Amino acid sequence: MLSKRLVSPAARSAHADPVGSLELKTLAGKAGPSVVHSFKGRVAVVTGSSRGIGLGIARELVGRGAKVCLTARNAEPLAEAVRDLGGPENAIAVAGKADDPAHQEEAVARTLEAFGRLDHLVNNTGINPVYGPVLETEEAAAAKIMAVNVLGPLAWTRRAHAAWMGEHGGSVVNVASIAGIRASLGIGMYGVSKAALIRLTTELGAELGPQGIRVNAVAPAVVKTKFAEALYEGREEKVAKAYPLGRLGVPEDIAGAVAFLLSPAADWITGQTLVVDGGVTLGGGL
Repeated sequence: MLSKRLVSPAARSAHADPVGSLELKTLAGKAGPSVVHSFKGRVAVVTGSSRGIGLGIARELVGRGAKVCLTARNAEPLAEAVRDLGGPENAIAVAGKADDPAHQEEAVARTLEAFGRLDHLVNNTGINPVYGPVLETEEAAAAKIMAVNVLGPLAWTRRAHAAWMGEHGGSVVNVASIAGIRASLGIGMYGVSKAALIRLTTELGAELGPQGIRVNAVAPAVVKTKFAEALYEGREEKVAKAYPLGRLGVPEDIAGAVAFLLSPAADWITGQTLVVDGGVTLGGGL
């Protein structure tokens, strides 16, 4: 059962102290400085992070000073990702299935063992094993999609809460999709699961806010990753024409948004979903 311990604004600020410092960086091609929050002294678990958006998020956090625990199904790409992030001083990896309770427990326990705390959770793992109308989705496939895409983030959040955040505060970001906010023909069951994840974000934001835990989500459009290849491969230029900003997303686009929501810059934001879509939901397109 979740604790109802109240955390004052002052206490929340105390939780944020290690990450409260600011760094001034000049962005390439920009004239002025950009304020970037450091994550030095902070620790994050990022699920589904051996490649794509998840690895992009992990790279962003490590680049700002965080330690991270990476999770995914396969050990070999995880080991490569750890090397990419600078080795065990910066990152550890725990292989397993995202909806497996034993894997969740192991990842959280090993994070605390390696780094001593767990300030941030990014629920990035998602699956979409079927294509076609929702009515034609087999029940077993639909159940698996919901188990990984909705119940998985709930379970990860519950374990992070029990292990650290319930006593110390923290922040959670769920990676949803624009498929969860509008009809997405062909990937409808995936969209149903992402709509549920957005609603879960709202509920957890309300429930956990008094404990100094913020819960938000990002909803990307098509991002150029292996997961989304079928949506643009061989026709990227045509697909990108539907985007007012003229291109598809890249993992760095989502990583920056996630880092913002995890940081003190978003200290008064919870239960919200940030659409990161190149403007495509303003009109048509995927």
